[in-house]
Amino acid sequence: MPRGEYKLEYKKDTSGDGVSTIYSNPVTPQASDSADEFTTYFDQKIPIPEDEKHPLFSFRKLWAFTGPGFLMSIAYLDPGNIESDLQSGAVAGFKLLWVLLLATVIGLLLQRLAARLGVVTGLHLAEVCNRQYPKVPRLILWVMIELAIIGSDMQEVIGSAIAINLLSVGKIPLWGGVLITIADTFVFLFLDKYGLRKLEALFGFLITIMAVTFGYEYITVKPDQGQLLKGMFMPYCEGCGPAQLEQAVGIVGAVIMPHNMYLHSALVKSRQVNRAKKKEVSEANKYFFIESCIALFISFIINVFVVSVFAEAFYKKTNQDVHDICANKSFAQAVLFQADNSTLEVDIYKGGVILGCYFGPAALYIWAIGILAAGQSSTMTGTYSGQFVMEGFLNLKWSRFARVVLTRSIAITPTLLVAIFKDVEHLTGMNDFLNVLMSLQLPFALIPVLTFTSLRPVMNDFANGLGWKIAGGILIVIICSINMYFVVIYVTALGQTVLYVCASIISVLYLAFVAYLSWQCLIALGVPFLACGHTVRVTRTLLTEDPPSAAVN
Repeated sequence: MPRGEYKLEYKKDTSGDGVSTIYSNPVTPQASDSADEFTTYFDQKIPIPEDEKHPLFSFRKLWAFTGPGFLMSIAYLDPGNIESDLQSGAVAGFKLLWVLLLATVIGLLLQRLAARLGVVTGLHLAEVCNRQYPKVPRLILWVMIELAIIGSDMQEVIGSAIAINLLSVGKIPLWGGVLITIADTFVFLFLDKYGLRKLEALFGFLITIMAVTFGYEYITVKPDQGQLLKGMFMPYCEGCGPAQLEQAVGIVGAVIMPHNMYLHSALVKSRQVNRAKKKEVSEANKYFFIESCIALFISFIINVFVVSVFAEAFYKKTNQDVHDICANKSFAQAVLFQADNSTLEVDIYKGGVILGCYFGPAALYIWAIGILAAGQSSTMTGTYSGQFVMEGFLNLKWSRFARVVLTRSIAITPTLLVAIFKDVEHLTGMNDFLNVLMSLQLPFALIPVLTFTSLRPVMNDFANGLGWKIAGGILIVIICSINMYFVVIYVTALGQTVLYVCASIISVLYLAFVAYLSWQCLIALGVPFLACGHTVRVTRTLLTEDPPSAAVN
């Protein structure tokens, strides 16, 4: 792939009053042992058909571009999101559906930025970070995103293990389900060799399973449609307190996943786009955005199914209510619910049990199938994210087999220990901690993607305009503030002085690094006086595509 590199420098001008922008002459790319040191494992790219009869919109072209957005949307349907949905319904009824809608729209806009970065530059977000940030910040970023990926992997392991336990009527213990998730991951890896299109079709099938299973629960429960629409389009939460506010924050933290930005910016590279032609780049941006809209609309509907089921059937229910119903139907899991009048608390395990108690065993098993599909689909996208991040930040070539062994081992070890020595409530309780972990990592995806998509030397004519810069900056500040609130709520609930001290030290280091990234971002957004006389270099790298060697069916 031919490359051209340019440098953008902010330097203090001769008068000493400001910062001037200087474009230097092209510089020679660094030598590499390979033809393309950042080649991902998409060795073949899907060609885009010509359709001169439909210049404005072509379904043939949309179909060719369809795939990356649906893989990206799986992060909106992982077990962590499903648990957040059911808790939202049980705690606040339909009142927080508008928060789910708003979070999904915000997620779509941020995914648009990530996809545009990959389409325009031919590099995904981790690769751009590798080129633009100094070594130490780059390594810190890599560690933070790896933590997010491992945390996501743990949620997938937990969800799959619980689903297997429910489907086997408890005959396979939770620790057994955790071990099974090791084998199923490698099964997915073998499927990858049959071609990218077939793999994308598999993910589409898993999303269909989730739509059918959770849709079945929705039809069975028959939620109040009037209350549903009111909760979705009226941004108000009547009678809500701290519990509902915390749940609203949890929805945002669960929906917007940091590693998903890195994933989406890489997946769009699987299509053949001639980046030397502005028309083709613009067309790719358009179709990828349309596909992302469709994919996230479907994921939103599935999430609405889950929220609505628990809002209609279990909002304002007490443990006593559920205990009596389960005991009357001879459900052994009735012991999960204490016979008192405290408000019902649910998770993905209890959620399945409650559905079985109220609506019959079929509802329980169908729920478990949906959770299993959510966990399994997220497994492979997590593997892809890890591969892209490691290759991009470190230029380290690992086989997918080795990559899965590493991340899955790290994810399974603590999960397996909890499954063996604790009960299911401790296992599902790990999801709360993992959602906090995800929240902490959000700035390390949102700030870089806004920074680089706002730089004209990086994005050329496709750089963010003033409106996008302002809106993006405000969104990132709001999202990071919301998620920091979520973290504070979680830490204060720990109730131990030692943990407070440790959290304070970590917070200072964390905020210092976020401030550094924000400083770089503000310069990119058009506030160059913050450079304070220092030189801030931005390298422009353009990758142009060679003709495809083979088509992928």
